This record gives sequence, C-alpha cells and structure tokens, in this order.
Amino acid sequence: MPYRKTPAEVRRLEAARDHLVACATAVVAEVGWSQASVTAVADSAGIAAGSVYQHFASKSALAVEVFRRAAGREVEVLGQVLDGPGTAVERLAHGVEVFARRALENRGLAYALLAAPTEPAVGAERLDFRRRYRALFAEVVREGMTAGLLPAQNGEITAAALTGAIGEVLVDPLGAPDEDATDELLAELRAMALRCAGAPSV
Repeated sequence: MPYRKTPAEVRRLEAARDHLVACATAVVAEVGWSQASVTAVADSAGIAAGSVYQHFASKSALAVEVFRRAAGREVEVLGQVLDGPGTAVERLAHGVEVFARRALENRGLAYALLAAPTEPAVGAERLDFRRRYRALFAEVVREGMTAGLLPAQNGEITAAALTGAIGEVLVDPLGAPDEDATDELLAELRAMALRCAGAPSV
C-alpha cells in the first residue's frame, strides 16, 4: 500500500512551499529575475539549495509560481476595484490609479512583473495575465457604454490599449524612483485612461 502523507505533513509541506515562494518573491523584487538564483532564494529562506528542488522541479517552475501568485494578487485587487461601487467611469479611473499606486509602492516587484527580462516560461505567464487585465478593463468599458457614459467603441481594443499604455507609462518610473512625482503621474494616468475610453474627467 503506497504511503500517504498525514494532514499534518501536508500542512507542513504547504507552509514550507509558501515560505519559499515568499522568499523568492522578495529576492526577485530586490535583484530581478536574472539574479534570483536558486542559491540566493535558498539563502533567503534559510535552507540548502538542494531543498528547493523538493518543492519545485526547476528554477523556472519556481519563477512561474512567484509570478502567478504576485500577478494574481494584482488582478484580484484590480477586479475588486472595477467591480466596486460607483459608475463605470469612476471605477475605471479608480482602478487605473490603484493599479499604478500599488506598482509604485513596490517598484522592484512591479518592474519584474511588467517588464524585466525573464525566461520564456515567465514570459508566457506575463502574456496570459495581460489578457486577464484586458478582460477586466473590457468589462467596465462595456458597462460604461451600456450606461451611456462612454461612446460606442470596441471595448476589447480600448482595454488592450489601456493595458499596454499603463504598463509602458510605468516602466521608466519603476526603474528610476521619484517619490515627489507620484501624485502627478497618477493624475496623468487617470486622465489618459479616461481619454482613451472617451470619458469626461472625474
């Protein structure tokens, strides 16, 4: 009869895996994907490098999990804002601001998620999450059109334009932090998003 892990063992392994991913995320935020070696992650987690492979088959698999969890949190937050109170136009403006503010508050990780050079497996995840962002923006744009708050348009194209523009606008500020310019940048991003969707300022 094959050995089955006890519930306590499963919980211990899950906790160890979560701790490892959290440490890897912190390392990526500090040094980027290319320098986030298995050894660096293991040192951060306080384990031997070989122990990393008890949880992940490769560095690439660990990197994908780091990306999925970190980007997944951002998609979840954006979704909550875009599905929250207010008109579709207000939610669109607020969602863009919240997304950008969160990025600017954790610049190293945000740059890694949005633009930093990485291996193909993480690049594929990045494309998948861009589609998820687009879907969220497209839905709120459609709601705005239905409510008569936005002009008739192809919501998918507007959402794609917003997703690409927001990321492009953030790339340089994430790499060259200037705290004094944050409020101005957020205001400009809000205004850009509204112009892109054909909405009045809010």
